[in-house]
Amino acid sequence: MSHTLCSDAFVSGLDPDQVAAEMLPGMPGIRRLLPLLRHHVDRARREVSASVAGLFESRAVYRPGMGCTLVYPGEADAAAAPPPAPWSDTAPRLGDIVGPAVVESADERLRRALDRAFADPPDGPAQGTIAVVVVHDDRIVAERYAPGYGIDTPLLGWSMTKSLMNALVGILVRQGRLSLTGPAPVPAWRDPGDPRHAITIEQLMRMTSGLALDDTNNGFDPSSRMLYTQPDMAAYAEHFTLVAQPGRRYHYSNLSTLILSRIVRDAVGGRAEDVVRFADRELFGPLGMRGVTLEFDAADTPVGSTYGYATARDWARFGLLYLHDGVVGGARILPEGWVDWSARWTPRSREGYGAGFFTNRGASEGGILRIRGGMPPDAFFASGTQGQRLVIAPFARLVVVRLGRTADWGAFDKRAITRLVTEAKAVLAP
Repeated sequence: MSHTLCSDAFVSGLDPDQVAAEMLPGMPGIRRLLPLLRHHVDRARREVSASVAGLFESRAVYRPGMGCTLVYPGEADAAAAPPPAPWSDTAPRLGDIVGPAVVESADERLRRALDRAFADPPDGPAQGTIAVVVVHDDRIVAERYAPGYGIDTPLLGWSMTKSLMNALVGILVRQGRLSLTGPAPVPAWRDPGDPRHAITIEQLMRMTSGLALDDTNNGFDPSSRMLYTQPDMAAYAEHFTLVAQPGRRYHYSNLSTLILSRIVRDAVGGRAEDVVRFADRELFGPLGMRGVTLEFDAADTPVGSTYGYATARDWARFGLLYLHDGVVGGARILPEGWVDWSARWTPRSREGYGAGFFTNRGASEGGILRIRGGMPPDAFFASGTQGQRLVIAPFARLVVVRLGRTADWGAFDKRAITRLVTEAKAVLAP
């Protein structure tokens, strides 16, 4: 809790008390502890501490350019004072997609669609929508923000951060610095006699490594322990054992992405500031994404499973990269074919996972239900808990961003995002 509240206070500029009230009730494994949770914000030191009834205290410290990091005993000085990592002067290749003012659609049908996206149903949990951005033909045609939020507010994407990591891996593959096939460059698995030696980067991206890294969202699973108790998250993830042959079993896993995050970190220099500068130079700068913050663990590995902040407009810019097959302003950012590969269904994934994105392509149960609801069959999307969605529908030339704090995120996926995309498509690409 201290990490998220620290980031919302010092990255997003929000009121931590408001964030706690909106966010925590919708988090499985945490909401049952709500009466016991305590937090304190020290704005002078730019840090937040949190505890459960005064016990199990955690502390997170803000670092300029790198967001917040959990601090463990004996690591306070190192966490608090690395050099800032300023944005580069990389010239954007993506053209202007919007002017400075919030875009109110001229189409009454699209305005009603946004009304429904923000309205709370009378017979269910609050939607908690914070921001919606609709892009068609490379221009924002409609957007809306909840009170207290705006076009410059960086918002947590939760697991949409996995899609950012997909792009960073893709760039390194295009540059010839990583390969999807062959043993993943994980030092703990370098021994050919280790059965984990055979695990590939592709299997980590598709969550088919066979490692015992399953997420269950119960607050005590390996993912929860990694995110809240481990200063070196990738090292923790790397030491799990196999429960299946690599490539044969799918299960959603934050830890798989942390291993990928360490691989990216090591490939670009080994330090947090190296990752920030690489990501800005190769990805965020060319897309004009100036409101992005990647956050790190205490070992300087980006928490690529979970902690990426960006404005709603920046998430939309990121979506346009995938809408246009990884090309921006005539320059190829991602390898040729990377987008289709990422949006390819991973068999045995009932919800329709690809590689860093969920997808309607293939024969997944989730994809079939979304298509029946009206979402385009070629659509794929970045997804984060509590209803974070970035939907890319290439045939309709459509990108839809929805950010918020929905308590019942499963129901949101079945109802609201499918309806929003379907209604936007009906207006813009009938």
